[in-house]
Order: sequence, then structure tokens, then C-alpha cells
Amino acid sequence: MSPETIDRIIEMAWEDRTPFDAIQAQFQMNESEVRALMRRELKRSSYILWRKRVENSSLKHLKKRISYRDWE
Repeated sequence: MSPETIDRIIEMAWEDRTPFDAIQAQFQMNESEVRALMRRELKRSSYILWRKRVENSSLKHLKKRISYRDWE
């Protein structure tokens, strides 16, 4: 994997509104593979911060998102 591809995956993973499903569709990496890449590429403190954000965010998983229709 090229450094540019790794950088793009990390950028997408950091974005709150980019679900893991989008990363998988574009790069064929499932959530556990993205987590492993983040663990390998980030500093420990950055990885821990990212993991806390992901665990507390329902936006990273399409199935957990509340759609507008659910509010009606």
C-alpha cells in the first residue's frame, strides 16, 4: 500500500462523518483492518484518542446512524 493510500485511509478514519463502510467500499478494508492500520501508523496517544472517538460515535457505522425518516 502506498504512503498516499495510507494517508487517505487515516484521513477518512479520523473524519467523524465517514463510516467504515465507505472505507471498505473504496479500499477493501474492513473495520478491524482499519483499526490495525491506525494502531500501526499512529502514535500510541493518537491511536487511543481516535479509538475513544470511534467508540463514542454512532456516525462511523451506517447501521447505527439515525436517518431523517426515523425522526418522523
